[in-house]
Amino acid sequence: MDAGIAKKRKLDVNENNDKGGGGSSDHTSYLHEKNVNHVTLMFGLKEEVGTLARCLKLFEKYNVNLAHIESRPSKRIIGSYEFLVTCEKSSEDVDLVKAIDELHKETSYVHVLSRSHDPNATPWFPNKMQDIDEFANNILSYGSELDSDHPGFTDTVYRARRKEFADIAFHYKHGKPIPHVKYTEDEIKTWGTIFRKLTELYPTHACREFNHVFPLLVENCGFREDNIPQLQEVSEFLQDCTGFRLRPVAGLLSSRDFLAGLAFRVFHSTQYIRHGSNPMYTPEPDVCHELLGHVPLFADPRFATFSQEIGLASLGAPDEYVEKLATCYWFTVEFGLCRQQGKIKAYGAGLLSSFGELQYCLSDKPEVKSFDPVKTAEQKYPITEFQPIYFLSESFDLAKEKMRAYASTIPRPFTVRYNPYTQSVEVLNKTEQLKDLALDIRGDLNTLIDAMNKVDK
Repeated sequence: MDAGIAKKRKLDVNENNDKGGGGSSDHTSYLHEKNVNHVTLMFGLKEEVGTLARCLKLFEKYNVNLAHIESRPSKRIIGSYEFLVTCEKSSEDVDLVKAIDELHKETSYVHVLSRSHDPNATPWFPNKMQDIDEFANNILSYGSELDSDHPGFTDTVYRARRKEFADIAFHYKHGKPIPHVKYTEDEIKTWGTIFRKLTELYPTHACREFNHVFPLLVENCGFREDNIPQLQEVSEFLQDCTGFRLRPVAGLLSSRDFLAGLAFRVFHSTQYIRHGSNPMYTPEPDVCHELLGHVPLFADPRFATFSQEIGLASLGAPDEYVEKLATCYWFTVEFGLCRQQGKIKAYGAGLLSSFGELQYCLSDKPEVKSFDPVKTAEQKYPITEFQPIYFLSESFDLAKEKMRAYASTIPRPFTVRYNPYTQSVEVLNKTEQLKDLALDIRGDLNTLIDAMNKVDK
C-alpha cells in the first residue's frame, strides 16, 4: 500500500479547502514493524567433508529450532554453496548468539539477516520477487478494521465489503493472477465523480509523461468514468511498459517492506474504494489514488527507474535511513513537482489524485525547494493539511542520479543490483561479481557503439 509516514494521514480533496483540515489525497502511513520471532542466517561452507553436518549440530547443541533451510550456489565463492537458515527466536536469545558465534568458526562467512531492530544485524530483505510473499501480509490492520472517524465506520455493508477486498489480498501469492472484482453501481459512481473532476485538471496541471500515458490507459485498461479498471489488466499493461507490476495488499505495510517491493518493481496496491458518502475524502489510500495517482507514471521508464532506486537503496539499510528514504519517497513519488518548458507541473501521486491539492501545489501559496535527498530526507511535514513545502526535480533522470549518490552514503556492507532476467536482487560484495558486472557493462557499451555507428551512416 502506498504510504505516508509514521501516522495516518487524513486527507480531503475538497477544492474549497486550500489550507487543509483534511488536505490532499488518500494517504495512509507506513506503520512500524511488528515484533518478529525469527532470524535468518546466511552462511557459506568451507571446503571440508562434514562441514554442513557440524553446522547443523551447533543449532541442536544450543536448542535452536530451525523453521526453514535452503541451499543455493554461492555467488561469493564460485563452485561452492551457501545456506539460508531461518531460526526460531526464544526467550533465551543468548543460545542463538552462542550458536552464531561458533558458526563463524565452521564457515567461510556468516551474515545475520534480521527483521528485528538489532543494530548489529543486517535487516532482512527479499532476495527474489517471490520472497515478497514472506512479508506482504505482515500488516497492522485488516480490511474492515476502520477507525471511529472513518466515513464507513458505522456502515456494516461497507465494512463487509472492505473485508472481501482484504481477503483477496491476504490469499494472494506471487505469480497468480489478481482476482477480478465486480464493483457495485455505487462504487462506480464514486469513482466516476473523482475521475471526472481530476481529468479536467490533468492537461494543465500534470507533467508531460503523465499526460502521455493516460490516454494509453484509457485505450488499453478501461480507464473511464463508468468503469473501475481491474488491477490484473493494469498490472499486465505496466509489465509491458516498464516491468512494474501491481500486487494487492490487505492492510498497512511498514516503510521497509513497502520500499522493498519497489526494489523489485512491485507496487502494493489497494482494490477497495472510499466510502461513497463523501467521494472527495478518504482517510487512507484507495483504488482511486492508486490507479489515477500512481499507475500512469509507473508506465514511464525514467520514473519507474527512479522509483526503483529508492527501493533498492532501502534494502539492508539501517532503520533511520529507511525512514529518510521514506521521506524522500513522500516528497517525490507522492508529492513531487517538476519543471517542464519553464513551467512547474505535478508528478506526485498524492497531488494527481487530489482535486484540491493539485490546484494548490501550483499556486503561489506553498514554498518550492530544489530536490536534494540529503536535505529532503530531513524535512518535516504536516499530515493533516496541504503541504507547505514541495520539492522540485528538473528531470527524473537527474533525480535518479541524486538518489544513487545519496544511496552510496547509506552505511551497509554491500551494494545491491536488480537482475530483471531472474527477478532477483544480487548482493555485490565479491571480486568475481564485480568482474561479471563489468563484462555486462562492456557488452552494453559495445551494443551502444554499434548502434551509434549504424545510425550515423
